[in-house]
Amino acid sequence: MSRVCQVTGKKRMIGNNVSHSKRRTKREFAPNLKVKRFWLEEENRFITLKVSCKGMKTIYKNGLAETLKRSEEKGLIKIY
Repeated sequence: MSRVCQVTGKKRMIGNNVSHSKRRTKREFAPNLKVKRFWLEEENRFITLKVSCKGMKTIYKNGLAETLKRSEEKGLIKIY
C-alpha cells in the first residue's frame, strides 16, 4: 500500500492550485506519512508500519495492540 496510513486510512487528496489570476490547475495533497518501527510487547518483536502523524498519536493514546486490532477490522492491514 503506497501513500496510505495503515492506522487511520488517510490517503492523498486532489485539489486545485489557484493562481493570482484565479486559474486552477490540479494538485495533490499528500498525507504526512512516516515509516516507523513500533515495539509490540505481547510478541516481543518490532513491527514496521507506514503511519501518519495522527496515526502515531492514536497508537500512543490507545496502545499498539488495540490500534492494530482496530486497523485489521477496518481492513487497512491484513496481518501484523
